[in-house]
Amino acid sequence: MIVFFAQYDCSQRYLVLMHIKTMKNHSSAFPDVAMPAYPATNLHNDPVIVADAASAVVQTRCGKVSGYIRKGIFTFKGIPYGEAKRFMSAVKPASWENVRSCLAYGPTCPTTQAPDFTEELEFAFQPNRGYHVDEQCLTLNIWSKSTDSNAKKPVMVWLHGGGFANGSAIEFPSQDGENLARNGDVVLVSLNHRMNVLGFLDLSAYAEKYKHSCNAGMMDIVLALQWVHENIANFGGDPGNVTIFGQSGGGSKVMCLMNAPSAKGLFQKAIVQSGSYPNHFTDKNVSRKVAAALLEELKIDPKNVEALETMPYEQLAHAGTAALAKVQAAMSPQEVPVLGLEWNPVLDDEFLPYQIGSSVAAALSADIPLLVGSVKNEFVPFEMDLRKVANKDAQAILLEKYADQTDAYINALKIAYPGVKEPSELIDIDFLFRPLVIDQANKKFADGGAPVYTYLFTWQSPVLDKSLRAVHCMDLPFVFDNIALCEQMTGGGEQAHILAQKISQAWVHFAYTGNPNHTTLPSWPAYNPENGAVMLFDHECVVKNHPDKALLRISAK
Repeated sequence: MIVFFAQYDCSQRYLVLMHIKTMKNHSSAFPDVAMPAYPATNLHNDPVIVADAASAVVQTRCGKVSGYIRKGIFTFKGIPYGEAKRFMSAVKPASWENVRSCLAYGPTCPTTQAPDFTEELEFAFQPNRGYHVDEQCLTLNIWSKSTDSNAKKPVMVWLHGGGFANGSAIEFPSQDGENLARNGDVVLVSLNHRMNVLGFLDLSAYAEKYKHSCNAGMMDIVLALQWVHENIANFGGDPGNVTIFGQSGGGSKVMCLMNAPSAKGLFQKAIVQSGSYPNHFTDKNVSRKVAAALLEELKIDPKNVEALETMPYEQLAHAGTAALAKVQAAMSPQEVPVLGLEWNPVLDDEFLPYQIGSSVAAALSADIPLLVGSVKNEFVPFEMDLRKVANKDAQAILLEKYADQTDAYINALKIAYPGVKEPSELIDIDFLFRPLVIDQANKKFADGGAPVYTYLFTWQSPVLDKSLRAVHCMDLPFVFDNIALCEQMTGGGEQAHILAQKISQAWVHFAYTGNPNHTTLPSWPAYNPENGAVMLFDHECVVKNHPDKALLRISAK
């Protein structure tokens, strides 16, 4: 119980432990509890937040910024790292003379493609839709224990999910960086950047000034990493020890940066969470077809392409969505990407000169240690209500998909996941991300150089009659050690807090050393194709070798 309560702040621990002490007075059988000595001033007199004109002021290359201190963590929100005109490459922001207030999150990139949640998913994920939306969204946020330029703490730069079309650094409470900065003693950075039609529309065929429009969103992130390199020491961070990590689309952005020459040297470690799906940057001939289809949809002559620069965002975005659908409809099934034709980085010969998987691209990140994994159920809980799956339903789905291999599939499933009991557990396994994780790990190993570690998050949420399972994004509250902020998603129980400590510390140790091993986990070997080593994160964390090899082989047929 002490481990569990240690996840809460001082006042919460004090109240809980006082409750235990009271109970102990009434029961001689209650175990002894070591009562921590908290100074009375910390509990009753000192403010939780210090926000004044002098306590959290830091010098950056562009000017001084003022944040606040919350429970000992210096917090800065909405620091501008760049500015850009629509479709143009971003540049460093203009300098300012006075101290710039950075108390609140900056604007997020406009989107028309945000997920449409059901009421239950709205309850579980608690998406933040109250933020300011604006195309001038190039800002970042920092959490740190110190602003001593000699502290040299590892820096972890978080890239949010949502593909390359939507999402933000503050979309979910799970992404708050305070606890990871405190419990991991790292400097946590998160950021917003341009997405969708604003970040990836390829207008290069129409004017020289648009030559980078197809990758403007990713180039924003590189600019943010340059800002980190130049400024993070004044926030207590080590610019020579930067880990980039992201989930879903954020993980894909990490993969993209590992293939971008201009990002080399700006980070030293990489973590990809449920984001291993990009195996091919969009070819230039496809991205230009999308731009042509967009102009056609808007009935704009290519000679008047500049009209796009001032067009209302919603009109531009809807035309972009229609253009993507039109171009995909004309593609052969073999040409369509895994997740369909979407806004994605483009193979443009400059920012991304090499295709993913090429030996030249692999050499760029050969010395970057990689941690990569996924969650057990991913999108399946989004696609069906698993509470309503009866045995006959599960059997019918399996027979339709696997025919005479159904029994072999069930046997392989029970070997991979021995605890299977409910009919829905026969059909709730993710077979999209998990094979991609293994493929990425195999390629990383084959490239030589730095090691790769793999994981599979299998913990099952008890919320909503256990229907969420290990859904896509379920790992985020654990990585950021934010169980208390995400009780509607995790249940907030003791086991969730314990697992969050183990997972968040693995990420932190990886950021420090390039190795996720620490004392509360079993020994976690680096992956190679022979050992197939994967850490299974659950109530009991275990390392297994090729645990689902037979299952994946059958499911791939």
